[in-house]
Amino acid sequence: MFNHRVFAGSVVAAAVLLSGCQSEDKLGAFQLGNKNAQETAQSAELPAGAVKESELRAYCPPVALRDGTTFFRTYQKGGQDDPSKVIYQASITDTTRSCQYANGSFSMNVAVAGRVVPGPVGNTGNITMPIRVAVLRGDDVVYSKLFQHNVAIADTAGATQFIFNDPNIMVPGAADRSLQVFVGFDEGPTRNR
Repeated sequence: MFNHRVFAGSVVAAAVLLSGCQSEDKLGAFQLGNKNAQETAQSAELPAGAVKESELRAYCPPVALRDGTTFFRTYQKGGQDDPSKVIYQASITDTTRSCQYANGSFSMNVAVAGRVVPGPVGNTGNITMPIRVAVLRGDDVVYSKLFQHNVAIADTAGATQFIFNDPNIMVPGAADRSLQVFVGFDEGPTRNR
């Protein structure tokens, strides 16, 4: 005969034993109302350089391209705007960014991918492209830097890929939706070449 009381007592005893074995709660998962304690416990066990959950959920401003800044052409001297005098044309094809957060500010790493295509009078060698990264909060410029990015052209028969990044963008204040990040070619004032 099957004794229901003995069976029910065994099930309860097993449940008590199992719950006692699993009640250590190393990550603070049972502290549902205290998110700071939960994150502190979780970050204590993360390896150095690991991304925290709060960073994944934080706002990181997207990178935008302004009209007229995605292409850059150089011409032979005196050949401005003459298609037969183009030395090379560069274009930005993709952008990305990452953000790191600290107390009261954050930093960004903005990256740009693109390609350089030699023109009719193009040749091999190093070329320099003026790339600007700017961060605006509303109408205020909080970061702006112009880089002279060098690219080696080894072959004039096809396109040469390039990658540029600015890993040292420091932005005061919190990352909010009033921030805009722009990247593009910046030739400065128009000049005769």
